[in-house]
Amino acid sequence: MHVFDDLDRRLIAALRADGRAPISNLARTLGVSRATVQARLDRLLDTGAVLGFTIRAREDHAEGVRAVMSIEVNGRSTTTVIRQLRGMTELHSLHSTNGKWDLVAQLRAETLHDFDRVLREVRNIEGITNSETSILLSSV
Repeated sequence: MHVFDDLDRRLIAALRADGRAPISNLARTLGVSRATVQARLDRLLDTGAVLGFTIRAREDHAEGVRAVMSIEVNGRSTTTVIRQLRGMTELHSLHSTNGKWDLVAQLRAETLHDFDRVLREVRNIEGITNSETSILLSSV
């Protein structure tokens, strides 16, 4: 496991802000040489501490319907329920949690009609005893 020092943390923060920043800009921002930035970045990638680079798009500009669903599961059914949920293409992410709800899912569907179908499919999964869904309206 990689232990981050202050320079690693500042480099990762700079890359989170702009994953396409040139090495020379990163070096200037961090107050170190280009060679130091390149060596640190290479090490972070080689050790798996940094998995890759991506873009962040504003979610409220995405097409379709987005929602968060809290799911209560009959205790012995959790593994089976998770397996069935993971098979749904509309499932964007799935998390276990504590408290009243056992799972939290982020769903995406192209249309309200598709979203309604997804809700019915989820609620019909054997082992799901209760759910609560909130449609995400806009990012703030």
